[in-house]
Parts: sequence; structure tokens; C-alpha cells
Amino acid sequence: MIAHDLGTTGNKATLFGPEGECLASSFFGYETFYPDALSVEQDPEDYWKAVIFSTRALLEKARVKKEDIGVVSFSGQMMGALPVDERGVPLDRIIIWADRRGVKEVEWVRERIADEEIYRITGHRLSPNYSLAKILWFRNHRPEVYRKARKFLLAKDFVVFRLTGQWATDFSDASGTNLFDITEERWSAKILEAVGIEEEKLPPVFPSFAVVGEVTKKAAEEVGLLPGTPVVIGGGDGACAACGAGVVEEGQAYNYLGSSSWIALASRKPFYDPQMRTFTFHHLAPGLFMPTGTMQAAGGSYQWCRDTLCGEEVKAAEKLGVSPYALMDLEAGKVPAGSEGLLFLPYLLGERAPWWNPHARGVFIGLTPRHTRAHLIRAVLEGVSLNLRIILDAFREQGLRIANMRIIGGGAKGDFWAQMLADVFGLEVLRPVYREEATSLGAAICGGVGIGLYRGIEVAKELVRIRDRFAPQEEEKRVYDRVYPAFVRSYLALCEVFEELGGGRS
Repeated sequence: MIAHDLGTTGNKATLFGPEGECLASSFFGYETFYPDALSVEQDPEDYWKAVIFSTRALLEKARVKKEDIGVVSFSGQMMGALPVDERGVPLDRIIIWADRRGVKEVEWVRERIADEEIYRITGHRLSPNYSLAKILWFRNHRPEVYRKARKFLLAKDFVVFRLTGQWATDFSDASGTNLFDITEERWSAKILEAVGIEEEKLPPVFPSFAVVGEVTKKAAEEVGLLPGTPVVIGGGDGACAACGAGVVEEGQAYNYLGSSSWIALASRKPFYDPQMRTFTFHHLAPGLFMPTGTMQAAGGSYQWCRDTLCGEEVKAAEKLGVSPYALMDLEAGKVPAGSEGLLFLPYLLGERAPWWNPHARGVFIGLTPRHTRAHLIRAVLEGVSLNLRIILDAFREQGLRIANMRIIGGGAKGDFWAQMLADVFGLEVLRPVYREEATSLGAAICGGVGIGLYRGIEVAKELVRIRDRFAPQEEEKRVYDRVYPAFVRSYLALCEVFEELGGGRS
């Protein structure tokens, strides 16, 4: 099984065996363009080149023949908008998830349909980050492109069309557009009518394990696969990560730790937070949903700490051939839990969940002469962890029961942060064998289900193996339980200051 994960920085092609074992992987990067402060774009042709090169490199690296490939499946970055003509040729660059140019379009929609109604139908609050605002931006600012557009596609769906000649998306990716009715599992007629978008401009929607076509002869020649190889649509990256982390039953949860971070659950019904702090995607599995809360600068805060405060660790790590983060963890470990009264608010990029405040900024609170660089390093990790607890508590406050927390992503490598999360959350933290390959594994499981290799998405319970477990430490947990209310109040006390400092520039 080949799983492609079309991320923000590039495409990762991964080869999996029938037991879910990772056999090899290959990565091919691509460029991101920033035309102005709010705009973030990519060239969709780069996606196709990345799939070509990563597929060929993967087969060569693994010494696997194209005849041995049973299925190709996909995970992809979500919330984009790519206009293509009737032949699937891009009419412009794709506007990706991070783009926020559609602020005026969001205000226009808000005049026609209430925020609360959008939230109830789609599981998401209205935001310029979603596909709806981007499609409307094309209509307002590139009317010729909008008029010629046969379809507006998401990242993976463009590549699927190139491979198969078939229009398709899946429930999970569609649920990140602000246009999809997550309970009815179809494009929302009510929203489409309110905003004047024709449903014909959107692709048909399938379950994530659907075989939507086969590799065409032309595509096979380019990519190096056998014509007729089944192609399964797969899902959005967050939903694939849930499956790859083994979160396929109600009450299970995972925490992705990357530049940004999110907590997501498996639930038999959508979760509607009264304050709209969280949102709900469709899960890969039929009948399941994925309540989610995403914070902006998780690993990004630790990276800032590395670049700004930890030059010594960076130099030493280079000499020793280890990660600078491992040395930073050692330094932070010299300081007790709570960083002796030092707090860090991790809002370097504003914040989505739980506050939804673009003006919020990063802050150290409680500095005294006794605090050292080690305190600052530890406080950064604690600030990220405490902010994630607010997201977790938004779910727990509404009665959602969570037994433990699985962690995946680059930030899940180190034991120090894993143990800190267990202490802050008050939950056992589980670390699977495949942390950075979890998203790809989720896509591969979709592929296996699609061709009948697996009976259903729930096979993830057997394929995902746990390598490490971290139980909460009572003393540290007590410290974080005491610090947590002060962390929350610190943000609330500074809201007006954030507005004054950043309002004119955000």
C-alpha cells in the first residue's frame, strides 16, 4: 500500500505492508508563496511533481515492483480552494489553509446566515481559513477564474483527479470547508443557497475508504505505477492522523504535537461547545465524528525558544549529532514543575482554540532575578501544555469522557514533554510506535479497507501498537492543578492589552 501525505511543506510517500508495518518512505518538498500579509498559496503542479518523484523514489528505495502495489491512498492538508477547468487544469494557484484574505467575505456571509447556524450545520465556526471564504474571494476578486471553474478542489483531490480522471472528495476533508453538513453527509443546500454557490462547482463526496478510480495509462507512465491500480480517496490529514493513532472508538483521544498542535477525539455525535471554542470534523470511520481544538504555536513556541534562547544547545547538538530539543529538555529538567512561579502564554501567532483571538501575543509572567534560562525553557513547554489542557477541559466540561491521551507528531519524540503532558492533563499518555508516520498509516488503512484487505477502519485498534506509557506523577500533577487557574486568568487579564498592542497590525 502506498500512502501519500500532501502536507504544507511537501509530499511524503510511505510504503506499508499488510500488517501496517512501515517499509519505506520518500519526501519531496515544494514552495509556499506569500503574495501579501494575509495570503498563502501553493502551485498545484508542484503537488503532482512531488507525487511523481516521491513515488518513483519510494519504489526504488524499497526495491518494490509496481506490480506489487495493491492500492494508492491519500491524506492531505485541508481547508484549501483550487479552481480547475473541465479537464482538471488549474486556473490559479491553490489558496491553502493558512490564508486569511477572506475576512470581508466572512462578514458578508455572516449577514446572510448566523455564525451559530454555520456552527451547527458544519461543526465549525465561520472563519476566513476555511474553503468557503476562499471560493467567495475568487468570485469577488477573480470573477473570470470563478466563471471558468468547473470545480473547486482540495489538495489531495486534485492529485486524485490527475491519477484517475475522477472528481471526488471525502467526508472528512469536506467537513473542513464551512460548506458541508456533517450529520447529513452532504453539501449543505442551506449554506450554498445563502451564499449563491452552485453545488456543481464542488466535487462529489465519498466515504474515506471508497475506491474512486484507477490509475490511468497516462498517469501510470508519469508516476511509475501499473495502469489500473486502485485509488482510494483517503481523508484530511487530521482525520487520517486519528486513525493512524488508533483513535477509532468513542472516548479515545490523541494530541498531535507539531508546529501547531491539536487535541481530537472520536465521538458518535458532533460536539457543539456553547462558546464555540472547539470544532468537529467527520471521522474516517462511518458513524463517527472528530471533535477538535487546535492551538497555533505549540512546537512553534519551542522552536522560537531554541532560536532565541538556546544557541548553546544548538551548537552542542551539532557536535554531538543529537537534536537540540533533547538538550533543551535536559536543561528544563533542572527546574521543578511550575518553573518556580514563571508562566509563559504561548500566543506568538495569536490563537485559535481555546480563545479565537488573533490579537493575543506571547508573554512571560512572573520573572524574578532567581529565574534562569532553564526556567524560561521549561516555562515555554509548560505554557503550551497548560493551553492544551484548556482545550481538553472544554471537552471534559461537556461530559466527554477521555480515558487516556495518545501523542503523535515530531513533538512526541521526547520523554520529557510526554511526561509533562501526563502531569498537566492528569491522564495516562500513550506513545505509539509510529509517531511521525501516523497520518500516512491512517491513509494506508483507508486504502486497505477500500480493496478489502481490512474489514473496516476499526482495524486500527490492532495495527496501531503502543510503545511507551507515561502515568501522571502525583506531586507534579498537584503543582499544575494549582498553576492552571492562574494561567487562565493571566490571559483574560491581558486581553485589552493585546488589543491595544496588536490590534492595528493583526
